[in-house]
Amino acid sequence: MLRPVPPPSVPMPPGGVGPDRRRPGRRRVRSPLAWVRRGGLTTLAFGLPIIVMFAVFSWWPIVRSVAMSVQKTNFIVTEWVGWSNFERVLADPMLGKAVWNTVQFTAWSVVIGFPVPVLVAVVIAELRRARGFASALAYLPVIVPPVVAVLLWRALYDPSPQGALNSVMGWLGIPPAAWLNNADIAIPAIVVEMTWASFGSATIIYLATLMTIRTELYEAAELDGASILGRVWHVTLPQMRGILLIMFLLQILSVFQLFTEPWVMTGGGPANGTLTVMILIYRYAFVAGDYGRATALSLLLAVALGILSAVYLAATRRWSRT
Repeated sequence: MLRPVPPPSVPMPPGGVGPDRRRPGRRRVRSPLAWVRRGGLTTLAFGLPIIVMFAVFSWWPIVRSVAMSVQKTNFIVTEWVGWSNFERVLADPMLGKAVWNTVQFTAWSVVIGFPVPVLVAVVIAELRRARGFASALAYLPVIVPPVVAVLLWRALYDPSPQGALNSVMGWLGIPPAAWLNNADIAIPAIVVEMTWASFGSATIIYLATLMTIRTELYEAAELDGASILGRVWHVTLPQMRGILLIMFLLQILSVFQLFTEPWVMTGGGPANGTLTVMILIYRYAFVAGDYGRATALSLLLAVALGILSAVYLAATRRWSRT
């Protein structure tokens, strides 16, 4: 009668722990000498300049602004005033106007500026031979310095009948418009310039995302009889959902910090019709010389944008993953 052969015994290491088991709660402790041998000093040497630059030009100004928000200072004489700067900011009647104008800029940029790079990227992706040329042409406005672009568009928006844009409108039988002198159309006019100047960067990002979408999805949609718009709606946009959500948030944050375009074009006018929060901060600091109130408003803006970002990310977390 054959007896079963027992499996070979595995030698137990000292301490009685098998080869496939580890002691719970014990972690490998790395000594400083081991960190140095693994190249830690070299990594630190390469990273130290970046850390120093961030500390000097990013972190220290943030810490300094927090201190200045509770001070009254001209950088020579400093007086601690506590929450007085925040109270004066919140009591300023121009704050509500600036916030409302900033919200209008954001809304118009979402309506005008957000869809444009998506549509341009989709069109460029459909090209075969001229894709590189079209991408360079779309990115060309980004190369133009922002102030130069603003001055160019301000010349186009000349309110006289001989202005460039008004002349074209005259050929079509449309009366001339006071583009930047009319508070009702000044904000949309500035948003058009902003869209022209910045849509190239977003277009390149969207185009890179489109290049990662599998062609099998489009082929399956074509077999199902989907049209071009159907393929864009059912294949392209769902595959770009994650990057669209991130770019949407970045655009909102960018427009809330808008300064250059309305300041160079209108200076916040007419009648404070294009006044933004950033222009109000500029007026506090460099017109009134009230740096404490300027930093207080800056901190309020930073906190508001932080809360907005947190709420947005929490609300879109499930959409970005599905």
